[in-house]
Amino acid sequence: MSLPSHIDIAIIGAGAAGLAAARTLEGSNLSSLILEARERIGGRAHTVIVGDGIPFDLGCGWLHSADQNPFVPIADQLGFAIDRSTPPWRQRSYRDVFPQAERAAFFAAMDAFFTRVHAAAQCSTDSTASDHLESSNRWNPMIDAVSTYINGCELDQVSVIDLDAYEDTEINWRLPHGYGALIAAYGAPCPVALGCNVTRIDHAGAPIRIETSRGALSADKVIVCVPTDLIAAEAIRFHPALPDKVEAAAMLPLGADDKVMLALIGDNDLPADGNLRAPTMRTAMGTYHLRPFGRNCIEGFFGGRYARELEDAGDGAMAAAAIDEIVSLLGSDFRSKLRPLAESRWSRDPFARGSYSHALPGHADKRAVLAASVDGRIFFAGEATSPDFFTTAHGAQQSGVRAARQAMGVKSRGK
Repeated sequence: MSLPSHIDIAIIGAGAAGLAAARTLEGSNLSSLILEARERIGGRAHTVIVGDGIPFDLGCGWLHSADQNPFVPIADQLGFAIDRSTPPWRQRSYRDVFPQAERAAFFAAMDAFFTRVHAAAQCSTDSTASDHLESSNRWNPMIDAVSTYINGCELDQVSVIDLDAYEDTEINWRLPHGYGALIAAYGAPCPVALGCNVTRIDHAGAPIRIETSRGALSADKVIVCVPTDLIAAEAIRFHPALPDKVEAAAMLPLGADDKVMLALIGDNDLPADGNLRAPTMRTAMGTYHLRPFGRNCIEGFFGGRYARELEDAGDGAMAAAAIDEIVSLLGSDFRSKLRPLAESRWSRDPFARGSYSHALPGHADKRAVLAASVDGRIFFAGEATSPDFFTTAHGAQQSGVRAARQAMGVKSRGK
């Protein structure tokens, strides 16, 4: 199908932000079209079926801040089941490989660190999160590992003000059929041109001219919903140039977070929704969710420089590292019980180039800079533009609603 010659509002990117923008424009009497480089919708939300019918979220998997997350009522409306069980990450580790006294000491050190971060964030001058680790605290490497999970990078790359700005209500739920599957269902009614990679946005005159891998079209307004690394690298070129946007995006780089799914073969005594993490005293470590939803599998999670190293090592490296670490904790007999099913490599995805954004020290203000519209014709959305729910699918969704309302000239309400 060929592209239309002109539309009222073009949306670049069919992730949670772009889909939300399109859904918000429904019934507005404005023509819209999402231009998506991939051959699927969802962006960094993507559920695949692996092994014996196991849904595996390669990207986002948790309904964070579920009491404020718009995807909770969307899931209810679309008939997606929600699991409201307690997350495994603060549970006792399986077989007590992380002894309770040690776990208590670790969480006390981590909570104290975040208390110091909050105090530092009240200052007018930003600082680097790693500066607020206690000197010689034995738990520092593991606190840094937690940063790689929540920020996609180590603390030496994180703004204290930005880290403190993230809003976490500590209510985290899951979707047994997959978060990516929910977002794909949410976006199913949207008009989308797949395999349509946008390379240039010429806003020198009116209307705006958009050049893509499938040809050119014009639009009165454009909503840009692509990851920051693509904007920073000028994978989409603006004419006239938008140096403030490129610089803001560069100061909000995407970190690395990846998952691996392993099948469990044969008999085992692993608990459903169990937790496996040990006091490794290093930052390069994985954390493991045992038998999620009671399924015969283990989901592993890696972040930061370690995740990038495993991505660089090629296909299968992440699974091999996970198996080696699990065997080191549970015994050599477990090696024969584990089989690789799938793994993500988000930094190698040409249309993502990473997982989710963090603000570099001194640049927490760049989220607002990136979110600001240009001449009332170009609007920006995506998790990186959220002031408090960045790194999340619901932050992206809310930003898409906000950008669409701006494009329609409707005063934004709330976030």
